[in-house]
Amino acid sequence: MDKYQKCCKVEELVKPFGYCFHDECGFFSSTLDAWQREAGYAWVYDYMAPRFQMVFDTLPVYFDYEGKTWLIEFWKGQYGINAGAEIGIYHADRILSEKEYKTTRFEAASNMELLNCSFVLCGRNGNCVKVTQNHWWLTAFFTGSFVWPSDLCMKATIRFPNKRMQFAFISGLRKAGCAERNFSVNGFCVTIHFDRARKVHYKLCTRFWRRFSQWKNKIFCKLYLWVTKPFQRTEDRVLCLYYFIPGAFRRLFRMRRFNKRCHRKEYYCRKRCCRKGRL
Repeated sequence: MDKYQKCCKVEELVKPFGYCFHDECGFFSSTLDAWQREAGYAWVYDYMAPRFQMVFDTLPVYFDYEGKTWLIEFWKGQYGINAGAEIGIYHADRILSEKEYKTTRFEAASNMELLNCSFVLCGRNGNCVKVTQNHWWLTAFFTGSFVWPSDLCMKATIRFPNKRMQFAFISGLRKAGCAERNFSVNGFCVTIHFDRARKVHYKLCTRFWRRFSQWKNKIFCKLYLWVTKPFQRTEDRVLCLYYFIPGAFRRLFRMRRFNKRCHRKEYYCRKRCCRKGRL
């Protein structure tokens, strides 16, 4: 196949997983109608992520606007054998108290609520990529790259429809512990410099899973590069897996499995919180 045919084939293969392929830069990003939209967001997704080889830094920003509690969250780090970043836009159906943040399932923004988002993601080696779109879940993932979350620097910009929503978001940024020097305001836009995570004290179990998952991710990245070493371009490597090792191909985009398990885990986490009197 020529380059155009290969890219079309990859696009066709990843679409059911909720992604599209950017052949000019060789990365994957989420589509507007991705199936993940129906899953929404719950705190337990981030909590359980290290157990599914997803190790990332997070910056969740909660704020109240027009009778709803909104959540705009930023992620950057390692997703299996993919390195990348995300911006997610969600909201609850009412105003929440801070105690309810971790027990509420947030819905993804509707088509009428999409925000213009963009981010520039840079690695320690100086390589950068920029992605921009009106979206509810803007992402960029590079297959076969291994990083520690602290190796990535994310400069994200969000344009708000009015000053009220912008001011509410800025207030949420401050509550989230984002220092004044790490964000700037220009018109209706807010730009966040997300280079290191807030100081989070993980429990021993979570620290273990983060380390263990990164150890596995590093091995699988090397294995992926070794298996596909006759090829240099992402579309060639991905098609190599699809035709010769289909199980490994499915593993690249197994976010669906992660969300299904997390729905079950969410129930048990809520139950534990109730027992401990956290609700």
